[in-house]
Amino acid sequence: QVQLVESGGGLVQPGGSLRLSCAASGRIFSIDDMGWHRQAPGKQRELVAAVAHGGSTNYADSVKGRFSISRDNAKNTVYLQMNSLKPEDTAVYYCNARIDYGFGYRDYWGQGTQVTVSS
Repeated sequence: QVQLVESGGGLVQPGGSLRLSCAASGRIFSIDDMGWHRQAPGKQRELVAAVAHGGSTNYADSVKGRFSISRDNAKNTVYLQMNSLKPEDTAVYYCNARIDYGFGYRDYWGQGTQVTVSS
């Protein structure tokens, strides 16, 4: 059994910062890509940022220069540092990871954490 547990969401004023964390636990042999997606009310889930095992990163255009993704492979954890937050960043943020659980790779998702940017 593999679980992804997110933390760090909350309410923040425009221009503020938040740091999300997502820790993977359970039967894990190795982790390939890790990332963050978000889903706002009435919208489709979209990729925010992703980081490969070796550290290369990919960002949505809407967050480039404001968000930074990183990972700690020793802790099986991925982070999302969000700066200069805007009201349009309000969404439920989900982490995901491609994990080898001993029988090949499959994609896992966290339960989601709410981020609300409002004055």
